[in-house]
Amino acid sequence: MSEKPETKIVGFDRGDARSRMGRDIVALLPRLRRFAAGLTGSIQEGDDVVQSACLRALERHHQWEPGTRLDSWMFRIIRNLWLDRGKSAWNRLVRSDPDALAEIPDHSLSRELEVRDELASARAAIAALPEPQREVLLLVTVEGLTYEAAADVLGIPLGTVMSRLARARVAVGRRVRGDSTEALARETGAATTRR
Repeated sequence: MSEKPETKIVGFDRGDARSRMGRDIVALLPRLRRFAAGLTGSIQEGDDVVQSACLRALERHHQWEPGTRLDSWMFRIIRNLWLDRGKSAWNRLVRSDPDALAEIPDHSLSRELEVRDELASARAAIAALPEPQREVLLLVTVEGLTYEAAADVLGIPLGTVMSRLARARVAVGRRVRGDSTEALARETGAATTRR
């Protein structure tokens, strides 16, 4: 009885690529969750979007081109899923995360309340931005993407990224400082018409 020896083809196969992608996505999860939570305004909703994005990426792993940035591809999937859900920036609520506040080293009550107010103010300011500005702000300042990478993720020109980011920073700064709501409305209103 002669048995034919099992031959293995050494090389790149789809199962290996998908497994490798899965491991790489796991390493990106904190960044993906942070981006999605900022985009959606909710940790829970952000986690739902990330879960859907991971599933979609693994199902379509063959569409990703090795050698390109997996994080940019994943951010684009998250953004597209969020847009597909038809959510509007104007009707989302900002929810604070009490677990994040527990990590603050200064446990004095007055400092905790001050930090809670600052955090809520910053989140509200970001949530009040028009969606195109919020996306750019999150990708560049929170996720640390270059302007070029953010432009690639969003499919917009580099100059548009720079313009939206500048307007977003001004609007958030004004809102956090408590500038008049009329000035804020003019800034964000003008920004939405100049996309």
